Amino acid sequence: MSTLVLAQITQLRQQLEDHNHNYYVLDNPSIPDAEYDRLLRELSALETDNPEYMSADSPTQKVGGAALAKFEQVTHQVPMLSLDNAFGEEEFSAFNRRIKERLMDNKELTFCCEPKLDGLAVSILYRNGVLVQAATRGDGYTGENITTNVKTIRNVPLKLRGDDFPEEIEIRGEVFMDSAGFDKLNADAEKRGEKVFVNPRNAAAGSLRQLDSKITAKRPLMFYAYSIGVVTNGELPSDHYQQLAKLTDWGLPLCPETKLVEGQQAALDYYHDILE
Repeated sequence: MSTLVLAQITQLRQQLEDHNHNYYVLDNPSIPDAEYDRLLRELSALETDNPEYMSADSPTQKVGGAALAKFEQVTHQVPMLSLDNAFGEEEFSAFNRRIKERLMDNKELTFCCEPKLDGLAVSILYRNGVLVQAATRGDGYTGENITTNVKTIRNVPLKLRGDDFPEEIEIRGEVFMDSAGFDKLNADAEKRGEKVFVNPRNAAAGSLRQLDSKITAKRPLMFYAYSIGVVTNGELPSDHYQQLAKLTDWGLPLCPETKLVEGQQAALDYYHDILE
């Protein structure tokens, strides 16, 4: 009997992981929401009746857990430094020129372009393919442990796909709330007579830093990966764009507008395109 139950649980977890990937990463839902909810309830009931088979990477962990008294501190092995800015096309042109001079090569540079999302930078650590820790950027050197909350974000995989990932890999990216999710969150709050959020960034920050992860689970948060931190016992492509492509193989979501372009003018064209 126990073997049969474990097989059912394993099958349901795989089904739900596949559906999550199709819906949140590929943007190609494979089943109706009602059917997904039914499968999730079935898995939850089996895990409740058989707690010995509970797992930290189960899709049921996305509903949140017990409230915390406080957030523990996490030290970043590799500092999460802030991005520098170019205030205008002239500054970007000067940056492009400096890089060429340092490379002592006048050929056009290749740029990996993507929008700067207005959310919170986070670090997500996977060990043997399983999400084991998530932390805020904090001051760049020390952040807060928000593992339970990040697990509730629908497009964050609790377990990486495939089997060619490093033993340990730290994924960095942005947690944010898109306009549609933000508008609905505020509309629902107004109906209940509650205070509304000022902007999507505040809404994302307030949602991610809840001590009660069940509240976070109800908020329309999203995550896009944009870089890699610590890597242990594994190899990655040396090219940044190819590294990002590898992340998608493992089920991690990237901003759909991420694009590789050749030359300064192409990068500026990309900038103007996303402004429109």
